[in-house]
Amino acid sequence: MNPHALDQAIALHATAPNRYTGRTDPAYANMVGPFGGVTAATALNAILLHPDRLGEPVALTVNFCAALADGDFEVEAQAVRTNRSTQHWAVSIEQGGETALTATALTATRRETWSKQEVRAPQVLSPAGLGKPQMVAPVEWVKRYDLRFAEGPIPRVWDGDGENSRTTVWMRDEPPRPLDFASLTALCDVFYPRVWRRRATRVPAGTVSMTVYFHAGSAELAAVGDNWLIGQAESSAFRNGYFDQRAQVWGQAGSLLATTHQVVYYKE
Repeated sequence: MNPHALDQAIALHATAPNRYTGRTDPAYANMVGPFGGVTAATALNAILLHPDRLGEPVALTVNFCAALADGDFEVEAQAVRTNRSTQHWAVSIEQGGETALTATALTATRRETWSKQEVRAPQVLSPAGLGKPQMVAPVEWVKRYDLRFAEGPIPRVWDGDGENSRTTVWMRDEPPRPLDFASLTALCDVFYPRVWRRRATRVPAGTVSMTVYFHAGSAELAAVGDNWLIGQAESSAFRNGYFDQRAQVWGQAGSLLATTHQVVYYKE
């Protein structure tokens, strides 16, 4: 069987201790460089592949210093401290001798404890009930996902008359792929810029920093399989060229899998 497009895009090859090489994939091309979600997933994959890794991802923060150009790049992933049940990581992606991304991550061995979920998934029509939207993918990476908007689709009319920044959307890889930490990381970035929704104005925008908090372990993600996820994103404030984006991602059964926060630059 041919590997899934996502697995090809995040593939890394070890070249030395803590060092890997990768290559951008045109299947995940964005307006400038590759889709940020797949670049973040690539950084996480360097940790997932590392022979010294302890436990599973709990948190990942990536800072996008510059867009990757098409072609090869190098990844460095190093455990900067290992405790009894937690491990702290530093990751960087370089291309042409310059840093394109920096990242930090926390992995940990989770233990069974008292647990409670307070945030509930939104109640909306099913993916089948919504059906596939009639839209032309504005960039190549959008074709790699099946996105069915229950609320807040990309504006059809760019008239500057937006009312709020919220989007609620069913999502999964296209073609479907069993969920894991890498694919969940990428899915946390499928929400289009909140400033487009709030203003109904297509201004240039790009994520500067993105954090993902993983609330599920690998066994829970495996139980989701290739079923649908539902995500909801909105912003708190738009000010002086930057806005935040907060989002939650649940499994179809209602279990919260991840929360994510971004700081996004927009240009007037």
